[in-house]
Amino acid sequence: MTPSHVPRPPGRPPSTPTNRRSPWLRLLPGISSERRGFVLAWWGFALTFGGMRLLTWLIHIDVAGIGDVQAGGVHIHHYVWGILLLAVVGAAGLVERSARARAWMGLAYGVGTALIVDEAALLISLEDVYRDTEGWVSIALALAVIAVVGGVLASTRGRRSPARKRDDG
Repeated sequence: MTPSHVPRPPGRPPSTPTNRRSPWLRLLPGISSERRGFVLAWWGFALTFGGMRLLTWLIHIDVAGIGDVQAGGVHIHHYVWGILLLAVVGAAGLVERSARARAWMGLAYGVGTALIVDEAALLISLEDVYRDTEGWVSIALALAVIAVVGGVLASTRGRRSPARKRDDG
C-alpha cells in the first residue's frame, strides 16, 4: 500500500499546501510572517559564521576526512558559495513572495551573507589572510553584524495587523 492510499483518520482534513503549517510558524509562533525572514536571516548568519569558523579550524588542525573544496586543483573559497546563494535568493525574491518563501529566503540570505562576510578580509586585501592578523577584520565585521542586527531585532517590533487573525506561514 502506497502512502497516497493510506486511509486518513476521521475528522482530519486532507494535507494540502493551504492546510499545512509552516515549520517556521511552529518554531517562531510569536513572530509575524513579515518579520520571520529577518529573524531567520540573523539566525542563519550567526550559526553559519560560527559553523564556518569551526569547519575551517578543523581543516587547519587536519581532522581526518575534512578538507578544502577544490575544482581542478584550485581551492574554492566559501565566499563563492555565498555569492551563488545570494544570487538564487535574489532571483527567488523576484518571483515568490509568500510568507513561507520569505522565511526560507531569509534563512538562505543569512547563510549566504555569512559565507561572504567570513572572508571579507580576503576580499578587501585580495590575499588569503584568513589566519593572519588581517583576517580578524572578518571576525570583527561578523560580530558587529550579529550585534547590530540582533539589537535592531530586539528593540523593534514587527507590524501587527488587527484584522489578521491567522498567520498562514
